[in-house]
Amino acid sequence: MSTARTPKVSERVAPKPADPQPGNKRGGHDDDGPDFRTLLNAWLESHRASLADSLRRLAKQPIGSFFTCLVMAVALSMPMGLSLLLKNIEQLGGSWQRAAQISLYLKLDAGGKEGEALREEIKGMPGVADAQYVSREQALEEFQQQSGLGEALRELPDNPLPGVVVVTPTEVDKPALEALRQRLAELPRVEVAQLDLVWVERLAAILKLGDRFVFGLAVMLISALLLVIGNTIRLHIENRRVEIEVIKLVGGTDSYVRRPFLYMGALYGLGAGLLAWGILAFGLNWLNDAVVGLSGLYNSSFALGGVPASDGLSLLIGAVLLGYIGAWIAVARHLNELAPR
Repeated sequence: MSTARTPKVSERVAPKPADPQPGNKRGGHDDDGPDFRTLLNAWLESHRASLADSLRRLAKQPIGSFFTCLVMAVALSMPMGLSLLLKNIEQLGGSWQRAAQISLYLKLDAGGKEGEALREEIKGMPGVADAQYVSREQALEEFQQQSGLGEALRELPDNPLPGVVVVTPTEVDKPALEALRQRLAELPRVEVAQLDLVWVERLAAILKLGDRFVFGLAVMLISALLLVIGNTIRLHIENRRVEIEVIKLVGGTDSYVRRPFLYMGALYGLGAGLLAWGILAFGLNWLNDAVVGLSGLYNSSFALGGVPASDGLSLLIGAVLLGYIGAWIAVARHLNELAPR
C-alpha cells in the first residue's frame, strides 16, 4: 500500500506578499489617485471641449444666432443710450454747480479792492468751490451789451449797478446751499445774497425723473433678456434631449451636462454686448450731425459725446453675465426633467 506524503501546513499555505505601505508606488503611479496637475489639465480640457462645442453649434446656425444676439443688443442699447443722452443734456444745460451759483450783491460804496478781498475770503470758506468778482464797471458794460440800452445808460449820472461776487458751491444740496447762503449774507459789505433754489429743484427733479425712467426701463428689458436667453437655451436643450439622457445614464454629472449651455449663454451675451456697443456708437454719431447743426444756430459748439470706454466695457461684461445667468436658470429648470428613470 503506497503511502502519499502529506504536505506540511507551511507547504499548503503560500505566504502572502506584504501589503504596500501608504505612499508606495507601483509602476511609477501613486495609489492615492491622479495628482493635482492631472486633474487641472482634465478640467481645462473639459472646459475647452465645451467651449469649442458651443462655438461649433452656434456656427451651424449663423442667421438664428445673429438675430438672437441682435434682439438682445437692441434691448441692451436702449437704457444705455438714454443714460448717455441724459448725461449730454446735463452738460448742455450747464453743470450742477453752475446752476446753483450764489450771487452776492455788494453795497454801492464797496470798492474794487474790497470786492477782491471778499472774493479771496470766500474762496477759503468750506463748501465753496470757486468765487469770482464782477466789478461795477464790468456789470454795467455787460448790461449795456445784453439789454441794448447802451445810449440810455450812458445818460445816467452814476452807475446804479453794484459789484457782484459769484460763488460756486462744492455740492448741490438744498439744505447745504441755504446754509451757505445765510453764512455769506452775514459777511460785511454784502447787501443781498441770492440763490435760485427753484431752478436747482427743477433741474434735480428733471434729472431724477430721467434716472428713474432709465432704471425702470433697464429692469424691464433685463427681465425680457433673461426670458429670451432662457427660451433659446431651452430649445437647445430639447434638441439634445436624447444625448443628455444618455450622458446621465452613463454617469455624467449635472455640471458636465450644464457646462456647454452656460458657455452658449455667455457667447450669446458677448455677441449681444458687441452689437449693442456698435449700435450706440453709430446712433450717437448719426444723431450728433443734427445736434451740431441745431447748436450752431444758437452760436454754440455743443456736440454729443461718444460711448466712453468704461461704459462700453461695463455693457459688455453685463451682457455676458446676463447670458450666463439666463442659461443657468434655463438649464437648472430642465435638468431634473431629464434625469433617467
